[in-house]
Amino acid sequence: MRLLLPLLLVGAAPAPAQQPPLRAQIRQFRQTNEAAIVDEFVEFLALPNVATNLEDIRRNADHLRGMMEKRGLRTESLEVEGGPVSVYGERTFPGATKTVVFYAHFDGQPVDSSRWATGAWAPQLLSGPLAPGAREVPRLKSGGRYDPETRVFARSASDDKAPILALLWALDALQAAGITPSVNVKFFFEGEEEAGSSHLRSVLTKYRSLLGADFWIFCDGPVHQSRALQAVFGVRGVIGANLTVYGPIRPLHSGHYGNWAPNPNAMMVHLLASMRDTEGRITIPGYYDAVKPVTAAERAAFRAMPPVDEQLIGELQLGRTEAAPATLADQLALPALNISGLSGGQATGGGANVIVAESKAYLDFRLVPNQTPNVVRKLVEAHVQRLGFHIVRADPDSITRRNYPRLIRIDWSGGYSAARTSIDHPGAKALLAAADQVIGKPLIRVPTLGGSLPLADFVDLLQIPFVILPIVNHDNNQHGENENVRLGNLWDGIELFAGVLARMGREWQPIP
Repeated sequence: MRLLLPLLLVGAAPAPAQQPPLRAQIRQFRQTNEAAIVDEFVEFLALPNVATNLEDIRRNADHLRGMMEKRGLRTESLEVEGGPVSVYGERTFPGATKTVVFYAHFDGQPVDSSRWATGAWAPQLLSGPLAPGAREVPRLKSGGRYDPETRVFARSASDDKAPILALLWALDALQAAGITPSVNVKFFFEGEEEAGSSHLRSVLTKYRSLLGADFWIFCDGPVHQSRALQAVFGVRGVIGANLTVYGPIRPLHSGHYGNWAPNPNAMMVHLLASMRDTEGRITIPGYYDAVKPVTAAERAAFRAMPPVDEQLIGELQLGRTEAAPATLADQLALPALNISGLSGGQATGGGANVIVAESKAYLDFRLVPNQTPNVVRKLVEAHVQRLGFHIVRADPDSITRRNYPRLIRIDWSGGYSAARTSIDHPGAKALLAAADQVIGKPLIRVPTLGGSLPLADFVDLLQIPFVILPIVNHDNNQHGENENVRLGNLWDGIELFAGVLARMGREWQPIP
């Protein structure tokens, strides 16, 4: 037997080399290519992209199509009359039986350059958040590695050009590793999200067959405040209202006419106080009648979310929170009425001691499932009328002013319903299984995002379930000055998207 053993060893076939885990392969590829990733990102961010500038949006779309075609994607510009261009891309893969559409937008909010410490479209790398001690980080040459705490400052760095870049580099990483995606891929990159998506429904209607799929993954929004990755299964709807309360035709001296001439600011304050109590509960009669209760699974998901309230209370220097001891997660599952703007006269330098001619307010209503913008409009206007106001849609003439003791103009803006996908949907389960595997721990399950996205249009028109899979840092200043993305979040996004592409199709189980 001793003689035979060496012969057996010599004749044995060598054991096959064990393939490193998927995340390790993706990470190694990314580490080797960090300089190239940042270079492509900076080039993309240098293109001005304010949503209302249609020429700039088209330049961004053309550039984006070039980025996609370089990855072997078939691309197309999606256009409807009067609207900006959006970008579509697709690629099929052998053996894939499910199709997933990834959504992000490449347009951005307007910029007040005077409030930016960096150039909005002159991307700059800093060693961390914009704070004392932050230093500029030079661009690296091929093979160089960035500290993951480095941040890129530019408009749309986080909202949404980072997810777009991460998706494309996830495809690159899988190809380099010789891994075929388990789902067919479509991309829908919108060019009007920051302008209110007023043409979105027309785009979805016109290109409904092109955008058909088994599941949508939306890549907008931030990760959890704890920095942990999360999957979000719903969004609140939204509708806005501009209110104008009228008083005298011209400003009046408050000493000579106070307590006699109706005061628009006082009327506005009383009106707003009648709509919302000090704990955030909406006091408009019937407002909660249509609200769909939170399910047991959603309630369990809320309870499992990492607590962030104390962190945020300290970070924001708050002395209290509304509806305590309710948590932030609890409150985001409910409807909300936010008084986003108030304007009426001068409030600094001692004021002007006048009764103003008119008082203005802007309200945004956040809606939950089963609420619709149309019903909210009716409830609000019925409440306003019960308080004795006559509603007009344009500035009143002299006859109208004389005929009605209380006048208010209401201009509604935007408006779409909430949308939500069941955590138990097979596609949602497949996504979570794939993501959990590649990340190495469970993603946070979030039943509802506090913010709003026009996902109801997708659900209504396409009848396709969705999940939001965000990657950018929560402190990214999106929509504001000095918007930024942390490179560590971009790196995590590449790994996350690559894992979902590689494994989601394999994890998708049929409905029993």
